[in-house]
Amino acid sequence: SLQNALNDLQQAISHNPPHISWYQLTIEPNTRFHSKPPALPSDDILWDIQTRGQALLAENGYQQYEVSAYGQPNHQCDQNLNYWRFGDYLGIGCGAHGKITNPADYSIIRTEKVKHPKGYMDLTKSYLYKKAKVADIDLSFEFFMNRFRLIEPCPKDAFLSLTGRTLNANEQAIISKLINKGLLIDSVNDWQVSELGRRYLNTVLEEFV
Repeated sequence: SLQNALNDLQQAISHNPPHISWYQLTIEPNTRFHSKPPALPSDDILWDIQTRGQALLAENGYQQYEVSAYGQPNHQCDQNLNYWRFGDYLGIGCGAHGKITNPADYSIIRTEKVKHPKGYMDLTKSYLYKKAKVADIDLSFEFFMNRFRLIEPCPKDAFLSLTGRTLNANEQAIISKLINKGLLIDSVNDWQVSELGRRYLNTVLEEFV
Protein backbone atom coordinates (compact mmCIF):
# COMPACT_ATOMS: atom_id res chain seq x y z
CA SER A 1 0.00 0.00 0.00
CA LEU A 2 0.98 3.65 -0.20
CA GLN A 3 1.44 3.79 3.57
CA ASN A 4 3.59 0.63 3.58
CA ALA A 5 5.88 2.16 0.97
CA LEU A 6 6.18 5.51 2.76
CA ASN A 7 6.85 3.78 6.08
CA ASP A 8 9.68 1.77 4.50
CA LEU A 9 11.16 4.90 2.96
CA GLN A 10 10.87 6.88 6.19
CA GLN A 11 12.65 4.08 8.05
CA ALA A 12 15.53 4.26 5.56
CA ILE A 13 15.68 8.07 5.86
CA SER A 14 15.76 7.85 9.67
CA HIS A 15 19.20 6.22 9.47
CA ASN A 16 20.47 9.32 7.59
CA PRO A 17 22.34 7.53 4.79
CA PRO A 18 24.05 9.92 2.36
CA HIS A 19 22.59 8.07 -0.65
CA ILE A 20 19.36 6.16 -1.29
CA SER A 21 18.48 4.02 -4.29
CA TRP A 22 14.68 3.87 -4.47
CA TYR A 23 12.64 2.33 -7.28
CA GLN A 24 9.99 -0.24 -8.09
CA LEU A 25 11.37 -3.78 -8.30
CA THR A 26 11.10 -5.37 -11.75
CA ILE A 27 9.94 -8.98 -11.65
CA GLU A 28 12.73 -10.75 -13.58
CA PRO A 29 12.61 -14.23 -15.17
CA ASN A 30 14.36 -17.07 -13.34
CA THR A 31 13.67 -15.54 -9.92
CA ARG A 32 11.42 -16.66 -7.06
CA PHE A 33 9.20 -13.61 -7.57
CA HIS A 34 8.73 -14.62 -11.20
CA SER A 35 7.77 -18.21 -10.38
CA LYS A 36 5.57 -17.14 -7.45
CA PRO A 37 4.50 -13.56 -8.23
CA PRO A 38 3.53 -11.39 -5.26
CA ALA A 39 0.38 -9.27 -5.32
CA LEU A 40 1.42 -5.99 -6.94
CA PRO A 41 -0.17 -2.56 -6.42
CA SER A 42 -2.38 -1.04 -9.11
CA ASP A 43 -0.92 1.59 -11.43
CA ASP A 44 -2.77 4.35 -9.55
CA ILE A 45 -1.24 3.27 -6.24
CA LEU A 46 2.20 2.98 -7.86
CA TRP A 47 1.89 6.54 -9.14
CA ASP A 48 0.94 7.78 -5.66
CA ILE A 49 3.91 5.90 -4.19
CA GLN A 50 6.21 7.47 -6.79
CA THR A 51 5.08 11.06 -6.30
CA ARG A 52 4.68 10.93 -2.51
CA GLY A 53 7.98 9.10 -2.10
CA GLN A 54 9.87 11.62 -4.22
CA ALA A 55 8.35 14.45 -2.19
CA LEU A 56 9.39 12.75 1.08
CA LEU A 57 12.94 12.31 -0.17
CA ALA A 58 13.15 15.95 -1.29
CA GLU A 59 11.77 17.18 2.04
CA ASN A 60 14.62 15.33 3.78
CA GLY A 61 17.37 16.74 1.59
CA TYR A 62 17.77 13.97 -0.96
CA GLN A 63 18.25 15.32 -4.49
CA GLN A 64 17.24 13.06 -7.35
CA TYR A 65 20.09 12.86 -9.87
CA GLU A 66 19.07 9.71 -11.74
CA VAL A 67 15.87 7.73 -12.36
CA SER A 68 16.29 5.60 -9.24
CA ALA A 69 19.01 7.40 -7.23
CA TYR A 70 18.83 10.18 -4.64
CA GLY A 71 21.69 11.74 -2.69
CA GLN A 72 22.36 14.33 -0.06
CA PRO A 73 24.35 17.32 -1.41
CA ASN A 74 27.72 16.22 -2.85
CA HIS A 75 26.86 12.56 -2.30
CA GLN A 76 26.03 11.36 -5.78
CA CYS A 77 27.44 7.90 -6.55
CA ASP A 78 30.50 8.22 -8.82
CA GLN A 79 29.98 4.68 -10.10
CA ASN A 80 26.40 5.50 -11.11
CA LEU A 81 27.45 8.75 -12.78
CA ASN A 82 30.23 7.05 -14.77
CA TYR A 83 27.84 4.33 -15.91
CA TRP A 84 25.03 6.64 -16.98
CA ARG A 85 27.43 9.13 -18.60
CA PHE A 86 28.42 6.26 -20.91
CA GLY A 87 31.84 5.84 -19.35
CA ASP A 88 33.87 2.63 -19.40
CA TYR A 89 34.07 0.10 -16.57
CA LEU A 90 35.34 -3.40 -15.86
CA GLY A 91 32.87 -6.17 -15.08
CA ILE A 92 34.48 -8.27 -12.33
CA GLY A 93 32.63 -11.06 -10.56
CA CYS A 94 29.73 -13.44 -11.10
CA GLY A 95 27.21 -12.01 -13.59
CA ALA A 96 29.13 -8.72 -13.89
CA HIS A 97 28.83 -6.55 -17.00
CA GLY A 98 31.64 -4.45 -18.48
CA LYS A 99 32.07 -1.79 -21.17
CA ILE A 100 35.40 -0.93 -22.80
CA THR A 101 36.02 1.60 -25.58
CA ASN A 102 39.00 1.25 -27.94
CA PRO A 103 40.41 4.80 -28.24
CA ALA A 104 41.93 4.01 -31.63
CA ASP A 105 38.62 3.54 -33.44
CA TYR A 106 35.94 4.19 -30.75
CA SER A 107 34.69 0.62 -31.03
CA ILE A 108 32.79 -0.40 -27.90
CA ILE A 109 32.94 -3.89 -26.43
CA ARG A 110 30.41 -5.09 -23.88
CA THR A 111 31.24 -8.11 -21.71
CA GLU A 112 29.24 -10.33 -19.40
CA LYS A 113 30.60 -12.86 -16.91
CA VAL A 114 28.96 -16.23 -16.18
CA LYS A 115 25.74 -15.57 -14.26
CA HIS A 116 25.26 -18.68 -12.13
CA PRO A 117 27.61 -19.03 -9.12
CA LYS A 118 28.09 -22.76 -9.78
CA GLY A 119 29.25 -22.12 -13.34
CA TYR A 120 31.36 -19.16 -12.30
CA MET A 121 33.20 -21.28 -9.71
CA ASP A 122 34.01 -23.99 -12.27
CA LEU A 123 37.69 -23.22 -12.82
CA THR A 124 37.86 -25.49 -15.87
CA LYS A 125 35.76 -22.97 -17.81
CA SER A 126 36.13 -19.33 -18.76
CA TYR A 127 34.62 -16.66 -16.50
CA LEU A 128 33.53 -14.81 -19.63
CA TYR A 129 30.01 -15.60 -20.82
CA LYS A 130 29.54 -13.00 -23.57
CA LYS A 131 31.71 -10.50 -25.43
CA ALA A 132 30.24 -8.43 -28.24
CA LYS A 133 30.95 -5.26 -30.14
CA VAL A 134 28.19 -2.64 -30.11
CA ALA A 135 26.95 -2.23 -33.69
CA ASP A 136 26.93 1.27 -35.15
CA ILE A 137 23.17 1.06 -35.65
CA ASP A 138 22.73 0.55 -31.89
CA LEU A 139 25.04 3.36 -30.74
CA SER A 140 22.44 6.09 -30.36
CA PHE A 141 20.07 3.83 -28.43
CA GLU A 142 22.89 2.63 -26.15
CA PHE A 143 24.11 6.18 -25.55
CA PHE A 144 20.74 7.82 -24.86
CA MET A 145 19.43 4.83 -22.88
CA ASN A 146 22.19 5.62 -20.40
CA ARG A 147 22.50 9.40 -20.68
CA PHE A 148 18.80 10.23 -20.47
CA ARG A 149 18.46 8.43 -17.13
CA LEU A 150 20.27 11.36 -15.52
CA ILE A 151 18.47 14.49 -14.38
CA GLU A 152 21.41 16.64 -15.49
CA PRO A 153 21.48 17.94 -19.09
CA CYS A 154 23.20 15.87 -21.79
CA PRO A 155 25.92 17.87 -23.61
CA LYS A 156 25.34 17.73 -27.36
CA ASP A 157 29.04 17.09 -28.00
CA ALA A 158 29.12 14.07 -25.65
CA PHE A 159 27.84 11.69 -28.33
CA LEU A 160 30.72 12.59 -30.65
CA SER A 161 33.36 12.49 -27.93
CA LEU A 162 32.25 9.06 -26.67
CA THR A 163 31.29 7.30 -29.91
CA GLY A 164 33.55 8.98 -32.47
CA ARG A 165 30.72 9.98 -34.80
CA THR A 166 27.95 12.55 -35.12
CA LEU A 167 24.24 11.86 -35.11
CA ASN A 168 22.95 10.82 -38.53
CA ALA A 169 19.92 12.39 -40.22
CA ASN A 170 17.48 9.82 -38.81
CA GLU A 171 18.79 10.27 -35.26
CA GLN A 172 18.59 14.05 -35.59
CA ALA A 173 14.99 13.69 -36.76
CA ILE A 174 14.19 11.60 -33.69
CA ILE A 175 15.67 14.28 -31.42
CA SER A 176 13.57 16.94 -33.17
CA LYS A 177 10.43 14.81 -32.81
CA LEU A 178 11.02 14.38 -29.07
CA ILE A 179 11.59 18.12 -28.66
CA ASN A 180 8.36 18.92 -30.54
CA LYS A 181 6.45 16.52 -28.28
CA GLY A 182 7.78 18.23 -25.18
CA LEU A 183 9.72 15.15 -24.07
CA LEU A 184 13.10 16.84 -24.52
CA ILE A 185 14.21 20.40 -23.77
CA ASP A 186 16.61 21.88 -26.32
CA SER A 187 19.24 24.51 -25.51
CA VAL A 188 22.33 25.77 -27.32
CA ASN A 189 24.73 23.19 -25.87
CA ASP A 190 22.52 20.57 -24.22
CA TRP A 191 19.45 18.36 -24.36
CA GLN A 192 17.55 17.58 -21.19
CA VAL A 193 14.70 15.17 -20.60
CA SER A 194 11.66 17.18 -19.53
CA GLU A 195 9.48 16.30 -16.55
CA LEU A 196 7.01 14.77 -19.02
CA GLY A 197 9.85 12.88 -20.69
CA ARG A 198 11.02 11.42 -17.39
CA ARG A 199 7.50 10.16 -16.77
CA TYR A 200 7.51 8.42 -20.16
CA LEU A 201 11.21 7.65 -20.46
CA ASN A 202 10.63 4.25 -22.06
CA THR A 203 8.64 5.97 -24.80
CA VAL A 204 11.53 8.40 -25.35
CA LEU A 205 14.08 5.58 -25.64
CA GLU A 206 11.90 3.39 -27.87
CA GLU A 207 12.26 6.04 -30.60
CA PHE A 208 15.93 5.07 -30.97
CA VAL A 209 15.30 1.33 -31.31
